[in-house]
Amino acid sequence: MNVWDFIQDQILGMKWLNAVIGKGLSALGLDTASRWSGSVQFFLYDVIKITVLLCFLIFVISYIQSFFPPERSKRILGSFRGIWANIIAALLGTVTPFCSCSSIPLFIGFTSAGLPLGVTFSFLISSPMVDLGSLVLLMSIFGAKVAIVYVIVGLVIAVVGGTIIEKLHMENYVEEFIRRAKGGVDIEAPDLTVKDRLIYAKEQVAGTFKKVFPYILIGVGIGAVIHNWIPEHFIVKLLGSTNPLGVVIATAAGIPMYADIFGTIPIAEALLAKGAQLGVVLSFMMGVTTLSLPSMIMLRKAVKPKLLGLFIAICTIGIVIVGYFFNAIQYLLV
Repeated sequence: MNVWDFIQDQILGMKWLNAVIGKGLSALGLDTASRWSGSVQFFLYDVIKITVLLCFLIFVISYIQSFFPPERSKRILGSFRGIWANIIAALLGTVTPFCSCSSIPLFIGFTSAGLPLGVTFSFLISSPMVDLGSLVLLMSIFGAKVAIVYVIVGLVIAVVGGTIIEKLHMENYVEEFIRRAKGGVDIEAPDLTVKDRLIYAKEQVAGTFKKVFPYILIGVGIGAVIHNWIPEHFIVKLLGSTNPLGVVIATAAGIPMYADIFGTIPIAEALLAKGAQLGVVLSFMMGVTTLSLPSMIMLRKAVKPKLLGLFIAICTIGIVIVGYFFNAIQYLLV
């Protein structure tokens, strides 16, 4: 346990970095116990920590992802049937892009290639909600037990959601231009050398970082405000155990936003520290990453309103159930 605590606190959590920043601010004559200096410390610590983890994780995940280009993923998914296809699709979603807007083009490609609709929706739900990056980042903030259970329930939502859509036979509610397209991801990719994969991973780090970094700054900034300026009793009253609608409020609050797991974790961290329930902050994260308004606008271009509404309903109900589930078992995890 001592070794694991060291890994979680000092390597993943980088608490040593927080101490270094605190000492540096004190050396400059700033009182880190004050609101302004505390906000600066929170901001610098979380931005640096998340940026380092982000770049490392994107590099590793992109290297793994280079073994699963769309045409290979399509062949893998096409070789399974029934619920196993949904499970494999959800698992493949963990090694794909970090936000739903990046996942939707792949969803369109898989659907136009003729994969079962329920399978492609399992992929679409899983990809932004539970990736390998979220597992490591959640471990750095909330601990291993919370991270593992979060990933498991996220995969369950993806599998169940895709299965429901499959059973309801919603194929006619996919836009015509996608149903008419064939072989959208069938082009064979050339074999890549180790050097090619490393170059690809490096390019993915640069591209994803440029896209994600503004949301990290916004998310950490919001987290710093919550952490140092919003009274604890207000958060407890709104999102604590005394409010049975906290999960619903948090889920609804996340939908208008657009960010990914890296931008929402600082907000969730600050909310939890202020007394919000665990299920509430995780529901907020799931709402932002899975049901953000920009993502739904993009998805509407691919599917008709009835199917879009069903997707939103399934995800929302699943997220709310997961939120109350985490609230119920919080004492076992935190």
